[in-house]
Amino acid sequence: MFALGLAFGSFLNVCIYRLPLEKSVVTPRSACPHCGKMIPLYDNLPVLSWLILLGKCRQCKEPISPRYLVVELVTGLLFLGCYAHFGLSLVMLKCIVLGYLLLGLIFTDAETKLLPDALTLPGLALGVVFSLLVPVNDLASRIMPGLVSLPVSSDVSWRLWSLADAALGAAVGASFLYGAAAIYLRARGVEGMGFGDVKLMAMIGAFLGTKLTVLTILAASLAGSLFGISTVVAVWAKRTRRNAARGATSGKARRRAWQSARMALRYYEMPFGVFLGSMAMLAFVFGNRLLHWYWGLL
Repeated sequence: MFALGLAFGSFLNVCIYRLPLEKSVVTPRSACPHCGKMIPLYDNLPVLSWLILLGKCRQCKEPISPRYLVVELVTGLLFLGCYAHFGLSLVMLKCIVLGYLLLGLIFTDAETKLLPDALTLPGLALGVVFSLLVPVNDLASRIMPGLVSLPVSSDVSWRLWSLADAALGAAVGASFLYGAAAIYLRARGVEGMGFGDVKLMAMIGAFLGTKLTVLTILAASLAGSLFGISTVVAVWAKRTRRNAARGATSGKARRRAWQSARMALRYYEMPFGVFLGSMAMLAFVFGNRLLHWYWGLL
């Protein structure tokens, strides 16, 4: 399973590099992004080739991003972890497919601030298909019995309820982000969130269902907020030291630094898909246990 994950991770690197450029992921063969030379098979072995060549192209000696190594290793661990946790089952396959798509979207968003439709839209369709094979197991009707009433009869298949939950999860996830983006655009006059995040959240909702979709949005918003605050504080501290070194008084240095931090806050493009994707994977594996613990406190 680990070796299979390494091989799929190698292909995922191709997708991460080519999809934002709207290039085919099938042809031509892999080539060095610097000199354009085709990479022979013996230099295209997952992990090993990068380590043997010390992260450099054999022809031009230009560095090859360590992202290639990281993606292959993480994908191998994903395959191995899903197999160890779920065994050889449809649940394992669902976990692998979700994690594989999320890894591709996380690294693509981190590098290019783009979330390709070639990953999100097929992912949305796969999430719906998997809802007919693996029950989504939403507990919304038990958590909010006064608000949600789902009278299940013996004539209704669990697959229909699972499909309905996947569709509702996709709608809730997409609608929430679309609404937030529309409110921000109307309030600030600038686009604060791309439509790719909306489609990503629809995909996540189709895989996770309503309950875990809401958990993913809350967790990603918290993680993104902490990252944004940390970025502002880091910019403010760095600019304060720089202004002080240029002879400005401490008060003036802090005021100038705060202006720079505000500019960073306004114009920095945060890859929110990174937080949505990572929190979705955590919610898929640990979300139910977390919610059971939380509701047990009430």
